[in-house]
Amino acid sequence: MPELPEVETTLRGINPHIAGKVVSAVEVRQPKLRWPIHPELAQILTGQTVLDCRRRAKYLMIQFDTGILLIHLGMSGSLRIFTAGEERIETHDKHDHVEIRFSDGTLLRYHDPRRFGAFLWYEGIAEHHPLLEKLGPEPLSDDFNAEYLYQKLKPLKRAVKLALMDNAVVVGVGNIYANESLFKAGILPQRPANKVTKKECAVLVGTIKTVLQRAIDTGGSTLRDFVNSDGKSGYFQQEYAVYGRHNEPCLQCGQLIQKQTLGQRGTFYCGHCQK
Repeated sequence: MPELPEVETTLRGINPHIAGKVVSAVEVRQPKLRWPIHPELAQILTGQTVLDCRRRAKYLMIQFDTGILLIHLGMSGSLRIFTAGEERIETHDKHDHVEIRFSDGTLLRYHDPRRFGAFLWYEGIAEHHPLLEKLGPEPLSDDFNAEYLYQKLKPLKRAVKLALMDNAVVVGVGNIYANESLFKAGILPQRPANKVTKKECAVLVGTIKTVLQRAIDTGGSTLRDFVNSDGKSGYFQQEYAVYGRHNEPCLQCGQLIQKQTLGQRGTFYCGHCQK
């Protein structure tokens, strides 16, 4: 599943190509995604100008004159930019579900084999959308700090890894980055959240910010389905310290990386380096 760095990479990839441009046509080939696409999306968007592109958690928000197009990539979705005259622009795949064409010939194409993504039209303030209004702070913002995290974790008895993956606590820290951040902070993912000290929260906040920023800088993490907006694979996965390294030696102490399931997700850790 594309996580926050992949979505941020996608945003940075598409924004320069569509910001300020006018929609000339929209084609919806498959309206049945996670939620049905608005049946009049083509009529709504045609003639409108892209005013802004932003990200909130794992959602992309494209601001138009009269509303917002909220996009979630789901398990396997991706957005690609094609410029006018590019050979592949007229070649379609059965998993190409939505195309937005702009007046200069640029094409934004949404590809999603599993169809768990979303293309939602909303005529209101983005932060008031039901999918966004109860989200926690962005992990790279100043609002996500040691004191905030300590207060959020203090009443929680569940595993700290599960708490970090809760969007009401902090957004965008998915499975991969929770594993990696907890390893770098020296904290066992199974430890009850309320047993993490304030000092450890300061370390953990720092590692989360560092890991996510590094992933963004290197183009995200390539899973089976992820490619960034220009079609090139990300390569943060080459730097994994624990994720996907079950029974491989720890890069710090040499003991074997262990794996167990928490919240139905694979959890990787070093029993020696993490306490």
